[in-house]
Amino acid sequence: MADTVGNLEAKDYGIGIPQKMPGFFLKGSGNLEWGMKDRLARIFNARSGNTVMLAFDHGYIMGPTSGLERMDLTIVPLIEYADCLMCTRGALRQIVPPASNKPISLRASAGSTVLTDLNDECLIGIEECARLNASMVAVMVAIGSQFEALTIRNLTTMVSDGTKYGIPVLGVTAVGKELTRDARYLGLASRVCAENGAHVVKTYYCTPDFEKVTATCPVPIVIAGGKKLAEAEALQMAYEAIDQGAAGVDMGRNVFQAEHPVAMIQAVRAVVHDGVKPAEALALYNELKNIKQ
Repeated sequence: MADTVGNLEAKDYGIGIPQKMPGFFLKGSGNLEWGMKDRLARIFNARSGNTVMLAFDHGYIMGPTSGLERMDLTIVPLIEYADCLMCTRGALRQIVPPASNKPISLRASAGSTVLTDLNDECLIGIEECARLNASMVAVMVAIGSQFEALTIRNLTTMVSDGTKYGIPVLGVTAVGKELTRDARYLGLASRVCAENGAHVVKTYYCTPDFEKVTATCPVPIVIAGGKKLAEAEALQMAYEAIDQGAAGVDMGRNVFQAEHPVAMIQAVRAVVHDGVKPAEALALYNELKNIKQ
């Protein structure tokens, strides 16, 4: 077993040397079967290699948070601009139009809320995920918390079950109040998810050294938007994350809580897919917000 002390500090990150991806455009996915690749290709744009995911699964732990009081009014107008929707099965059935034809990253773990100990979670069945035609299933993994073993077990179970149906798994790294969102922790948490079979990892952007997090994770990383930032800051964060190796963003509050959500998600798309710099993306946002949606 590896010791927790006395290890040599990691130093050879190979930054700037792309991981080879024979057989498929997406990092770490070349050896997957056709069904897995097909679902991932719905989520990630083959031209840019990236994705803009719209997250609105917050209600499963937070209830009707700002911007999600009426998802039919706030989320539905954003759907056409997202590459993938990150939501719960309840929201999917209740407000997402089936004719929108968007791939779904289905929140497949559920449990405790903000009123109790977060991350004490269980899984919904893989048959339900298949019934809802999920393109990917998302499972929370709480590295370093009291629920670490439970949530890793959930991840490995879902990876095994998902393999039977050709459904890839998104490992979502949870960060508690007591854990620091630095490159060392996020790199560890992301690598644990990947090593346990996650096909994609969702984690937080950090500075400095985020490029070390992406370089040492053998599968694509998408960043969480996190708390609401000013529009300029959110676009800057998205740009820096993509520039340092992320394969997309999974933004919620920084889109649906923006002053002009439809304009914001289009500005984010410009950054993620076209490499537009933050100042240009902000200018695009300001231009689009004046257009009647």
